[in-house]
Amino acid sequence: MATITVQILTFNEERHIERAIDSVQAFASQVIVIDSFSNDKTVELAKAKGAVVLQNKWKNNHAYQFNWGLKNAPVTGDWVMRLDADEYITKELAEEIKSNIDNLSEEISGIYMRRRIHFLGQWMKHGATYPMWVLRLWRNGHGQCENRWMDEHIVLNTGKSARFNHDFIDDNLNDLTWWTNKHNHYATREAADLLNHKYHFMKADTRDEDDKEQAMVKRWLKENIYSKLPLFVRPFFYFLYRYVIRLGFMDGWRGLQWNFLQGLWYRFLVDAKIFEAEAKIKSAANQHEAAKLLVMEDWGLNPPEESEE
Repeated sequence: MATITVQILTFNEERHIERAIDSVQAFASQVIVIDSFSNDKTVELAKAKGAVVLQNKWKNNHAYQFNWGLKNAPVTGDWVMRLDADEYITKELAEEIKSNIDNLSEEISGIYMRRRIHFLGQWMKHGATYPMWVLRLWRNGHGQCENRWMDEHIVLNTGKSARFNHDFIDDNLNDLTWWTNKHNHYATREAADLLNHKYHFMKADTRDEDDKEQAMVKRWLKENIYSKLPLFVRPFFYFLYRYVIRLGFMDGWRGLQWNFLQGLWYRFLVDAKIFEAEAKIKSAANQHEAAKLLVMEDWGLNPPEESEE
């Protein structure tokens, strides 16, 4: 069987790391954890499960940290998988990987898989959330993570992609306070991405513009249609689309919470941050430079390409 290295990014993930590592044991020849100097038991637990652990200071975004791991960790696998610490592979997907990885043609360099999101313990089956196809497994040296503040994906440098039919699960076990705090930080980075789409103060890293898979299509819609709709109006349209048209209400009370918080509150917060930023940017003589300085100085986000060592 072809060897597979699984790489996981961590910071204070003691609730999740054992579950994530256990879920890949059936097919992974190596697990590498890139830790951002956790102050809980994450490193200890990962090492006890046999993972190779490297530590690197966090800089701006997941993409930089993940690509740092690809460059600096002792990756031995023929294939590499990205797995977030709060995700895990289902037994069905693990078996599919084991059974099919050696049967792929040489032209196949990447594998798309279905992500299933759980929110506060419940699977979100509706509301345009499932299935979400994302590339998570690729031949070593044939792919890397786009260097963006948000909405970063693994993209292929060479070769074609295929799909596996089973799911991996995104199931964070932290509480709602943790979730809202995290999304407040995400909203800042999302706002920075959208401001950059308007003012072009840094080069957007989109490595595979011809990729028609679902995650890339969703980004295209966000940048070319959603971003052109009026601030504060578009979050309500998006919520109605997810909750009514795409049947998010069928997921019950958890579905209401998920679609309201992630589809409306979060998007409204992004718009509020953009509105606040635009008040400063529009009064500047050089709006391009003003947008860049606001993102870097007020929000503390250096352009991702400048994070490289």
